[in-house]
Amino acid sequence: MRKTAIALAVLMAMTVTAQVKKGKLVWEENFNGKKLDEKVWNFETGDGCPNVCGWGNNERQVYTKENHRLENGHLVITAKKEGDKYTSTRITTSGKKEFKYGYIEARAKIPTGQGIWPAFWMLGTNINKVSWPLAGEIDIIEYVGKDPGMVYNTLHFKDRHGGNALGHRTAYPDIEEGWHTYAVDWTAEKIDFLVDEKVLFSYTQENKTQENWPFDQPFFILLNMAIGGNFGGPDVDDSIFPQEYLIDYVRVYSN
Repeated sequence: MRKTAIALAVLMAMTVTAQVKKGKLVWEENFNGKKLDEKVWNFETGDGCPNVCGWGNNERQVYTKENHRLENGHLVITAKKEGDKYTSTRITTSGKKEFKYGYIEARAKIPTGQGIWPAFWMLGTNINKVSWPLAGEIDIIEYVGKDPGMVYNTLHFKDRHGGNALGHRTAYPDIEEGWHTYAVDWTAEKIDFLVDEKVLFSYTQENKTQENWPFDQPFFILLNMAIGGNFGGPDVDDSIFPQEYLIDYVRVYSN
């Protein structure tokens, strides 16, 4: 999500049905309450300034606590155009629910339109100590409205980050239609990215270092919908707002 690669390889016909082996259910969030559980979730608000203005990507939204609701067992994040600014919501499990390895998935329905950039992703828990990208980033799913019918799965680490990040842009023609499950199967040896239990992209590293494999530590989960920026923009179609990003559940299984 931070400084996401723009030039990724197109993977047109390599999706395969995975032998998904989900272990024991470790944790789940079904969004069944009346409000978000702040014992689990943190709100990140504002525009990222002064430390990471534009959240590191020249994004145009201001995050608030108000641009979300729980409805019919779903988390609904709403992006709006309000006067001369855009608003949205970004939440994390930092310091509250953190995981080292596992099969981690969400069932979601993505928004669409030029300038929209929803994501389900993870960051290394040592980010405040070693900073990004050394802490590592796992972008389980990113979608950009300017590139319809495509799914982005990306890894960021010291050796490969920003415009040189490691990932795939995969054709998925019905991605805008209805609900889909987005997952990462993360072990000490390999990281697989899946949509609807089909592997789209895998990464492994024989000679692991902190610079090429920061994925042997706990990570926390993030959900957000950005607007514009280096990846989602720069153009934004104001006529599309409001847009809603629906998340049915987030689940973590052992593997």
